[in-house]
Amino acid sequence: MKSPLFEHGGNVFAVACRLGVAPDEIADFSASINPLGLSPLVKKSIIDAVDSLVHYPDICHKELKDALARYHGISPENIFVANGATEIIYHLPALLSGKRALIVSPSFSEYEHALLLHQWEVHHFILSPQTDFTLDMETLEHTLAEGYDVLYLCNPGNPSGTLYPIDIIEEVCTICMAKNVFLVLDEAFMDFSERDSAMQLICKVKNGVLLRSMTKFFSIPGLRLGYAVTSPTLADRLDNIGGPWNVNTLALVAGVTALNDVDHNMKTVAYIRSERIIFSERLSRFPLLKVYPSSTNFLLIEIAGGLTARELKTCLEPQRVLIRDCSSFLGLTPHFFRVALRTEKENDLLIACLENFFVHGNLE
Repeated sequence: MKSPLFEHGGNVFAVACRLGVAPDEIADFSASINPLGLSPLVKKSIIDAVDSLVHYPDICHKELKDALARYHGISPENIFVANGATEIIYHLPALLSGKRALIVSPSFSEYEHALLLHQWEVHHFILSPQTDFTLDMETLEHTLAEGYDVLYLCNPGNPSGTLYPIDIIEEVCTICMAKNVFLVLDEAFMDFSERDSAMQLICKVKNGVLLRSMTKFFSIPGLRLGYAVTSPTLADRLDNIGGPWNVNTLALVAGVTALNDVDHNMKTVAYIRSERIIFSERLSRFPLLKVYPSSTNFLLIEIAGGLTARELKTCLEPQRVLIRDCSSFLGLTPHFFRVALRTEKENDLLIACLENFFVHGNLE
């Protein structure tokens, strides 16, 4: 059975259908996709590649693996290319040894769903909003000593946006190696803080895998493209567990072009860093909203008082504004929601809607 759609953001088609409008008429703050959109070079490469659809995709993903290897300064042998990072999340439980998993939460719900499908026993190491989701290493080490086989950690955190510096990740890795715990490190939003990536570290260990998504930063969620960085042995095992041609030709072409479009990528990083500060400050002016620090292209927000995120979401939808209700994340109350950074015009729209609601008491 597929995961319920309400557990994720980006459900813009259902909302558009409900409102009787086109999806592009919705200001979608629920899905954390690059607000600058698809690179013009990527769009052109997709159009140019249409005629090649008469052939099967490259089963070895050689060109994309080589491009990723150059981009990150690693070997192609350490890379497994997938139909989105979620495909890897669902393959991993079948390949890992053991039965007890620990997930640092709040985090992406598909970790647990994939593990349960393979009869894993799932536990959560819950971080507190009161400490800005700080990772207490001593407590984590004691918890892992209780007997776990795999640890799932998302960095930067989703939905918190918290970035754990490389020295913290090195410490986590050291603890995992000492206790023979396999580390699954999800860096789906690390493109916005690339220098803090643990990619080089993961390439050197045998009991770890790093997950990356190409859908958020490169704005191609509809194509589904992601990859894992791990030992050559596990990369081969991932290659063998799925069927052939798991990634389509257009996704492979788009991936290579996106990696090579340095100008668009630099503009994206610069825009997100600048707009995140501005948008966070504007949202923080509302007395009932607490905005948590973030290093990504989204912000986690807590509503003070009795209003729930679901109620706010319901009020905003008729205005064609969609936010992410975070009540489904373990460790968060019903008063948390998440908003992606969008264009300046869209961000202005959200601020205006919140002003009408919180200041003027209406959304007319």
